[in-house]
Amino acid sequence: MIAKSIPNLFTIGNLTLGVISIILAFNDDANTAALLVIIAMLLDGLDGRVARALNAQSEFGKELDSLSDVISFGVAPAFIMYQAGFHEEVNSAMAWIVTALFPICGALRLARFNVIDGIPGYFIGLPIPAAGGVLATLALFHHELHYSLLLISTVALSFLMISNMKYPNFKKLGLPKKAIWAIPLVVVAAAVLAYMFQQAIPKVILALLLLYALWGLKKNVDGLFPSARRRAKRLKAEEDDEQSKHSA
Repeated sequence: MIAKSIPNLFTIGNLTLGVISIILAFNDDANTAALLVIIAMLLDGLDGRVARALNAQSEFGKELDSLSDVISFGVAPAFIMYQAGFHEEVNSAMAWIVTALFPICGALRLARFNVIDGIPGYFIGLPIPAAGGVLATLALFHHELHYSLLLISTVALSFLMISNMKYPNFKKLGLPKKAIWAIPLVVVAAAVLAYMFQQAIPKVILALLLLYALWGLKKNVDGLFPSARRRAKRLKAEEDDEQSKHSA
């Protein structure tokens, strides 16, 4: 019974960090708030793997995970961005609408994920932890980035979550049961590194998450023009054949 509850403890930890990050955001500590979102992403990535390793998957855990994700990767990043990037720069009505749009789209994306079968190996729509991670870390660079770019990024991430674009699903990368004992050490080490390198860690995380979001976007755009690619390959093959004939 205790083993069955371990994955839910990771999910509750994820939720707790999300709530604390909201509190920190409203106390003008966006840096720490964003770092907590990053650590929450780690816990979110571990809960499902621990559940599979312990054979402790359940509908209760699935619903708890979705509700936690709405807070930690929907509401918390939106509030962090509002406080850091929108509060003093953007018209109040616009700031409220864009801030509300992000968690709304995140909730819609999670609801769809829970009731619709996806494509094996892929997520449909940008996963909310990735979107929330990008938004929270982007907020840390609000001094370097114009507020209009932050607005556009927030709206774009919102619609990527509810889009039909395919993103790689790495959930099949499982966790050996023997490695579960080391997970608390990994979480503590991640927290210490995040605290020690408060400037570097968000930049690395932002770069990785942006690559993930843009890679999925590129794959979907490429998929819209398969016939054009085939024609280009055929023309190139014909040109190569012609050149080989002349050279012969």
